[in-house]
Amino acid sequence: MEVKEAVKTAKEYIIDLFGDETITGVGLEEVDLDMESNDWKITIGFYRPLSQRGTLTTVFGKEHEARSYKVVSINKQNGRVSSVTDRVLPAVTE
Repeated sequence: MEVKEAVKTAKEYIIDLFGDETITGVGLEEVDLDMESNDWKITIGFYRPLSQRGTLTTVFGKEHEARSYKVVSINKQNGRVSSVTDRVLPAVTE
């Protein structure tokens, strides 16, 4: 499985998995090939209602919604999704 196919699979998987939550803004964030496990690690970002409650921030006087990030692991040989995990970003300090 090549990278473009893996990304397409990851996006479709996230849309299907979280579809009942009315997610929006689904997009590719990162791609990595884990040489040890031979898995694509595809990070997909999106907005979802559960992550938006109480997590609005104000930038330049406008409210922005928080984004969720999930890492979809896909076996490079057989194209099967083996896991979906949280991608937690480090806190930004000033």
